[in-house]
Amino acid sequence: MAAPVNTFKKAIGGGRLQIGLWVALANPYAAEIAAGAGFDWLLVDGEHGPNDIPSMLSQLQAIAASAAHPVVRVPIGEAWIIKQVLDIGAQTLLVPMVESAQQARALVRATRYPPDGIRGVGAALARASAFNRHTDYLRTANSETCLLLQVESRAGLAAIEAIAEVDGVDGIFIGPADLAADMGYLGQPGAAEVQAAVEKGLRSIQAAGKAAGILTSDQSLARRYMELGATFVAIGSDVGVLASGTTKLREEFVKGVASLTSSTV
Repeated sequence: MAAPVNTFKKAIGGGRLQIGLWVALANPYAAEIAAGAGFDWLLVDGEHGPNDIPSMLSQLQAIAASAAHPVVRVPIGEAWIIKQVLDIGAQTLLVPMVESAQQARALVRATRYPPDGIRGVGAALARASAFNRHTDYLRTANSETCLLLQVESRAGLAAIEAIAEVDGVDGIFIGPADLAADMGYLGQPGAAEVQAAVEKGLRSIQAAGKAAGILTSDQSLARRYMELGATFVAIGSDVGVLASGTTKLREEFVKGVASLTSSTV
């Protein structure tokens, strides 16, 4: 039996829009709730979410019962953690802070078994191979692995065409928040200068024939990015939904109580 077909890789490779949600609460119960919402993909965040390998695993298991495709963002582009995340069953990885084609080539090799790469062979112990029940996993895993690279600095943008040319890179994700900081607009990803750079980056990725992705909780911006051809777009996070939802719930209730109190005085 071969490695499972990577439906997300197939979709973005065919130019089909995929709508996603960031999952950063580091909790399988929360991941399961998000997975039932109908998103095409969910990003389990190992960079800024308080995740480790066991917590990522439990969220992958929770998401598996849904149609949503799990993407794992590793905290750093190092071969040791890439190997572990692949072995626990992630087929699609997002690697942050990529700034050169040389770095991109090293990351491709980290996700591939020899002779195409340096991924260690431990599939007999791994969830990825259904604990060796996918008997043809080793031969087929490379082709079903999807590598997304996150460009989020001026250096990364300057090298984006060269990064996109690297064979084995399936998509490039623009990180507006870190890009804004690097451009001198800390906390202002909506600044005109930052948005101009983002739009230029998205166009460059597509011109190179690769899928372009981005995250924004601004719905107008999300639609704008889709119009520009972004293929995988995350439109918010579980943290943001919970924070804004609980705040709104309390504020609306308190407002209603105040109105009720004033009308009875």
